[in-house]
Amino acid sequence: MSALGADEVLDFASRVRESFSRQGAMGTLGAELTRIESGTVDICLDWASGLTQQHGFLHAGMVSTALDSACGYAGLTLMPADAAVLTIEFKINLLAPAKGQRFRMEGRVIKPGRTITVSEGKAFAIDQGKEKLIATMSCTLMCVQHREGINN
Repeated sequence: MSALGADEVLDFASRVRESFSRQGAMGTLGAELTRIESGTVDICLDWASGLTQQHGFLHAGMVSTALDSACGYAGLTLMPADAAVLTIEFKINLLAPAKGQRFRMEGRVIKPGRTITVSEGKAFAIDQGKEKLIATMSCTLMCVQHREGINN
């Protein structure tokens, strides 16, 4: 599944963790990386009143933000060590209210590429110990290299 050449060796998990630690949005959400594998990233966060909409559900914007990051970081795991990733398009389907005590966002690479990578995401609400699919995302990512001010 990797878009990297066989001769390129990198510690993608460390790169993802370091980049994630600099992301203010994920810090604001209280999100954490819970899985990092080649082409795969999971991000989890707890319900917090400051992240909700008027009915007490996790706001769709928060779901979208965390899901976009999961998809983007999944893509970054397959990019060259000197590359950064930027989302150039996403579509989200909100399937059910985001009701739960905890949320898990999965990002999975569907088609890696040198310039464009396609990933998909799934968001799950964990309520009373039961997991429910609440959203899906289709995400298109761009590999950015040698551009001043943009790195992983």
